[in-house]
Amino acid sequence: MSSEELALKLQRRLDTEPESPVHTGADEEKERPAPAPAAVNGDATSELTEKLNRRLDIHDGTTKPKQMKVFNPYTEFKEFSRKQIKDMEKMFKRFDSGKDGFIDLMELKLMMEKLGAPQTHLGLKNMIKEVDEDYDGKLSYREFLLIFRRAAAGELQEESGLMALARLSEIDVSTEGVLGARDFFEAKVQALSVRSKFEAEIREEQEEKKRMELERKERRAAFKELQSTFCS
Repeated sequence: MSSEELALKLQRRLDTEPESPVHTGADEEKERPAPAPAAVNGDATSELTEKLNRRLDIHDGTTKPKQMKVFNPYTEFKEFSRKQIKDMEKMFKRFDSGKDGFIDLMELKLMMEKLGAPQTHLGLKNMIKEVDEDYDGKLSYREFLLIFRRAAAGELQEESGLMALARLSEIDVSTEGVLGARDFFEAKVQALSVRSKFEAEIREEQEEKKRMELERKERRAAFKELQSTFCS
C-alpha cells in the first residue's frame, strides 16, 4: 500500500468517526480514547502508520513531541580523558566530509579504506547498525563515541569492522574511569581519580594558553625593540 493511499484512508477514518460529547474534569480523563496501537510487523507501511498516528496525536494535543537532549561528551563518556574525546572528535570531523554532523555509509566506506581495513557494503551497514540507536542509517558523534566505549569495555568481536576501526584509529581507549570497577568502593575511588584528572587537564590547557600568550608578547616586544634599533 502506498503512503498516499494510507494517508487517505486515515483521513477518511477521522472524517467518519462521530464527534465525542464534551466533558470536563474527571469524566474527560476517563473517556479519553486510547492512542492507536503501534505497529509491530516492522514493514514500511506499519512504520508510516505509526508516524502518521503520532503526528495526529501531537496535533490533537494527546501526545507531546519528543524533547531533544543536550549531549555533553565530557560528562556522558567519563571513562575517557578530555584528550581522548578531542582526538575522537577530530577524527569524526575529518571524515564527516558533508559537514552535517553525521558519518553516512559512503563516508564510513572512505574512512575504513583510509584506515586500511576496507569493508563490503553489507559489512558497512552492519557496522552502523551495531551502534545506530536512532535507526537513521548513519553515525552521529555520540554513536561514534559508543564504538570506542564498547571497544574499551571489550564488547566488540575481534573480527568485527568496529573493532578494526577502534584499533586502527591510533586513539588509546584503555579504560581509565569507573567502567572497570569491581565493587562500590573501588568505583568511588576511581570516580574521584577521573574528576581530579579532568580538572588537571583543564588547568594544563589553561597554563598552555598562558604560556603561548606570553611567548607571543615576548616575540612582539623583541620585534619592536629590533625595529626601533634599525629606525633610530
